[in-house]
Amino acid sequence: MHRSASRLTRILACAAVPVMLVVAGCSSDSGSKKGSDGSSSSAPGAKKSVAALEPAKFAELPDPCKAISAKTITSLVPKAKSKAGSPATSSDTSVRAGCSWNGLDDNGVKGSQYRWLDVGLTRFDSDQALGTGAKRAGDDFTKQLAKTRTAEGAKKIIEAPVSGIGEQATKVTYDLSKTGEDFKYATIVARTGNVVVTLTYNGAGYAGAKTPSGADILKDAEKAAKEAVAAVADANATADDKQSSPSASPSKSAKSSN
Repeated sequence: MHRSASRLTRILACAAVPVMLVVAGCSSDSGSKKGSDGSSSSAPGAKKSVAALEPAKFAELPDPCKAISAKTITSLVPKAKSKAGSPATSSDTSVRAGCSWNGLDDNGVKGSQYRWLDVGLTRFDSDQALGTGAKRAGDDFTKQLAKTRTAEGAKKIIEAPVSGIGEQATKVTYDLSKTGEDFKYATIVARTGNVVVTLTYNGAGYAGAKTPSGADILKDAEKAAKEAVAAVADANATADDKQSSPSASPSKSAKSSN
């Protein structure tokens, strides 16, 4: 009788609590299975959650023909056929865009100087199957460098990292002979967030004119590349960002005159 009374007491105790508690505490099967070692495992139907990817930093690309200032274009390509530049063909300029300038500065009997400048911009979105925008841009950064290294006919190729241009940048310089003249080339490949900037600048002297200095060509290429990288950030700046920038704040003289 004592055992029966004790068993009846336990049954009534479970019956007296809410249904949810009965399921959790009075049932021996809570939806999980125990292995032979006593450990529990999730139900077969449970799905693993997929970690969210870091969103891409930049959603837009700047107008490539305005990514480099008119002042810089005038300096690097003095007699450009078109100061506005020639945009590259693209099916989606928010993902891939480019622009180029070229011109011949004719100095008569002293010869002529030819210059060519090209900038290419490629943006990558974050993709669950392909990775973050930054990772994809990093992969493209490597590919662009590989293309530059294997330029047909290139001689005296020198490659080195560059600081102060985006999050990572590399410069590649080389000599190339074409149209009977010696050209000096400089290419800067840079990554800023999820965007890759590839800028190439080259020049040659015609009709007896002196071949430009490789150091000067590189210096000018780096200057233009910095402007292109900055243009990416400017194209994605919000109205608040632009208003809070130093250039947007009133000058001391303006304040004092009020």
